[in-house]
Amino acid sequence: MGLLSGLLGLASDVDIGAVSRDLEPVLVPDETVEVAFAILRDLVVFTDRRVIFVDKQGMSGRKRSYHSIPYRSITMFTVETAGTFDADAELTIHVSGQPNPIRRELSRGANLVGIQKSLAAGVLGRR
Repeated sequence: MGLLSGLLGLASDVDIGAVSRDLEPVLVPDETVEVAFAILRDLVVFTDRRVIFVDKQGMSGRKRSYHSIPYRSITMFTVETAGTFDADAELTIHVSGQPNPIRRELSRGANLVGIQKSLAAGVLGRR
């Protein structure tokens, strides 16, 4: 991820193998990471069962907050691609029982197809 994108809070793809190893303690048996991206130090991870938002806190990033959303709780989602004059894409997830959707900005090079496929497969129950 470029420094400018990081400073702007935009997301870029990260190595799935490294994320899988890092999240091994919180993943259930046979749960696999399908796509993940980083926003500065934080992560948004799409597994075959849920979406996990990892918020790394403090100076060292050793303290972490895990926000897990099962696909069955997602009522709607949108993935907006970047345009000619708009340098970023956007992900919006509406969660049942939550008044406001979760929004994240993604960089132009983010794996939008992988994100859409992961969300669609999870929400539509095609696992």
